[in-house]
Amino acid sequence: MVMTEVTGSPAGEVPRLSAVTRGLSEMPDLLAFADPDSPLYWNRGDRGCVGVGEVLRLSFTGADRFVAASRAWREIAAAATVHDPVGMPGSGLVAFGAFAFADESPAESVLIVPRMLIHRHRGTAWVTEVTLARAPSGEALGEGVGSGLGEGSLPVGRPVDPAAWNGVEFFPAPERENGEGSLAGSEIGAYLDGVSEATARVVAGELEKVVLSRQVAGEVRAGQDLRVPLLRLSERYLDCWTFAVDNLIGASPETLVRSTNGAVSARVLAGTRGRHPEDPARDRAARDELLRSAKEQHEHDFAVQSVVSALSPHVSELRTSDAPFALQLPNVWHLATDLGAALGAEATALELVDALHPTAAVAGTPTADAVAMIAELEPFDRGRYSGAVGWIDADGDGEWVIALRCAQLAPPSEASDGGLGPGRVIVATAGGGIVEGSDPQHELGETVSKFRPITEAFAK
Repeated sequence: MVMTEVTGSPAGEVPRLSAVTRGLSEMPDLLAFADPDSPLYWNRGDRGCVGVGEVLRLSFTGADRFVAASRAWREIAAAATVHDPVGMPGSGLVAFGAFAFADESPAESVLIVPRMLIHRHRGTAWVTEVTLARAPSGEALGEGVGSGLGEGSLPVGRPVDPAAWNGVEFFPAPERENGEGSLAGSEIGAYLDGVSEATARVVAGELEKVVLSRQVAGEVRAGQDLRVPLLRLSERYLDCWTFAVDNLIGASPETLVRSTNGAVSARVLAGTRGRHPEDPARDRAARDELLRSAKEQHEHDFAVQSVVSALSPHVSELRTSDAPFALQLPNVWHLATDLGAALGAEATALELVDALHPTAAVAGTPTADAVAMIAELEPFDRGRYSGAVGWIDADGDGEWVIALRCAQLAPPSEASDGGLGPGRVIVATAGGGIVEGSDPQHELGETVSKFRPITEAFAK
C-alpha cells in the first residue's frame, strides 16, 4: 500500500514546485539554521546541507515504497520549475528521505522538500528556496521562508550552545517501557538466546547469515536543542554521514549508493571490532585480528556479493577494492569495500536503493530467509533502522546511506510522561551479523560498541 500526502495540493494532483538556487558569498554555519526541535540535516566534513521549513511531504508504506517514491518524485520533478545556476550535486530541487527497513513495517517512509535548503560543498555555498506554485484554490501562494533576501544573504541563524544540553540516559528498551529494573537482564538474555538460536540454524544449513539487533531507549527532555547531538556527531564522525530526517538522527558509515552525473558508488561494511584508542597496541591488535579473521572475512564477502549482484543489472564497469580494508571510526574498526560503476541505464537513486535494499550487511543471506528470521527472532519492529536515509534531486541523482548508528525520536507533539519524566521517547537500535562460529557474548559486545555514537552524542 502507498499513501501520499502533499502539503497544500489537492489529492491526485501533482504539486507544481518552483525552486530557485543562488550562490552565497560566505560559508554558512549549517546547524545555526536548523530547527532545534526537528532538524533536517545532512553533513560529512566540509559537505552538507540543512533544510528549513517544509513545503511538501510524501508518505509511503509497503513493499513498493521505494519504487512508488521514485515514480512520485519523477512526476513532481517533471512538473517543477527549477532555476539552478550553481549546477552542483544537491543544488536545485531536492527532497530528503527516510525509509523503513521492513516491507510490513507500520513506520512511515517519507520524502520531504524543505522551503529553504542551505548547502555547502567544499569551497562553494548556495541557498535554494522552494515555493508551491498554486494553492488548491488556484491562487498563487505567498513567498516561501526567507524569500526577499538580498543576493548572497541568509536569515539570522542561532549558534548551537552545547552547554545547554541536559543529556539522556539509555536503558534496554523493555526496561524503559515497563519500569522494572529486572527486565534489563531479560532483554540482554533474550538477545543472547536469539544469537544462539540463529547460529544453530546457520549451522543446520537453514541460511548462511542473519543480522540480529537489539534496542535501548531513553527520554529527551522537552525543549532540548537537538542540534547539540548533531554537532557532536558531525565533529567526531568525520568519515560518516551525519543526518537528521523526520526525527531520525544518526551518523552512518555505510553509503548504500551515491549516483551523480552517471557515476555510481557504494561502500560495504561488514565485520567489526571495538576500538581501544586509550591503548594503541591493543587497538592495532583489534584491527589486525579483524583483518585476519576468517569468520569476519566470510561475513564481509556475503555483504559485498549482495551489493554486486543487486547493482549489476543497472550499471556497467563495476569495480571493487582489491581486498577489504580496515575502516577506522572513533568507536569501531570495520571491514570495508568500496565499489564504483557507471550508470548503465536510466535509473533514479531511489530505484538503485530499491534494487539494493536490504543488503546482506543488514539482513543476511539468502535475503528472504534472513528477513523472515529477523521478523521471528527480533521482538520489535525495526522501523527505519537499517532502512535508507538520504536525498534525491530533480535529475534523480542522490546520496543514500544505510540508517545505522542512529536513533528515532518521537515527534515534538508527542512529548509526554513516559516513565522517566516529561519528554520525547528516543529509541536506538544496533545489531550484528550472525554466521557459523558467532559467539553470543562477542555479538553483544559489538552492539554496545555500535550504540556508542548515539549514547555519547546524547550524553550530558
